[in-house]
Amino acid sequence: MAVYKLWVYSHMQYPSDSIQSVVEAFCKLPGIGKRSALRLALHLLKCPEQEAYELANAILQLRQRVKRCKICYNLTEQEICGICSNSNRNHKLICVVGEVEDVLAIEKTQQFNGVYHVLGGLISPLSGIGPAQLNITSLVERAMSAEEIILALSASIEGETTAFYIARQVQALPIRITSLARGIPVGSELQYADEITLVRSLQNRIEYSSPRS
Repeated sequence: MAVYKLWVYSHMQYPSDSIQSVVEAFCKLPGIGKRSALRLALHLLKCPEQEAYELANAILQLRQRVKRCKICYNLTEQEICGICSNSNRNHKLICVVGEVEDVLAIEKTQQFNGVYHVLGGLISPLSGIGPAQLNITSLVERAMSAEEIILALSASIEGETTAFYIARQVQALPIRITSLARGIPVGSELQYADEITLVRSLQNRIEYSSPRS
C-alpha cells in the first residue's frame, strides 16, 4: 500500500501548472515529500489571501536581510551578530561548530558564555569539501588572541578530520585546545543532542587529543 501511494503521488496529474510549480518548489525543502508539499500548496489556496502574502513576504525578507556575521559567520541582520557584539561574553573563549544549527543548540542551554566560530560545514573529501571551502583561515586569525578554542564538532569521521586539521593549524599558538566530552554518541550531529547531554559535554570538555597522534 505504501509503495502504491508513493507511485500515485509521483505520477499525479495536478489540476494546474501553478499548483505543480508550488509542489515542486516545496519538495526542494528538506524533509518535504510530494504528499506534504501538495498539502501545503492546497492549504495556501484555502487560507486567507493575506496569509499567503505574509508568508511570501517573510521569505523575501529572510533572503534580503539575513547575512553572515563578519566575525563568526553566524546568521544576523547586522554586520556583527548579537553574540559577537556582546561585551559581556568571553571573547577569549571560542566554540568552533560546523553549522549555525549547532550555535542554536548550544545557546538553548544558556550555559555557554563564550563566542562562536561557524565553519560552514566539515571537511569531506568525498563531497568535495576541503579546508579552503570552510571558514578555517579566519578561525586561525581569531585564535591568535584567544585563550581557548573548543572543538564542538560532530562525533563523525568528518568531524574528527576537521578537528584534527584545525588542531594542526593552531598547535603553535599558546592557547588551550579542547573538545566536547564524549556524552554525544559517535556519528551524531551536535544539533540533535539533548540539552542535558550538551551541557555536560561542554562543562566536562577535555584536552583535545588527536586520534592520529
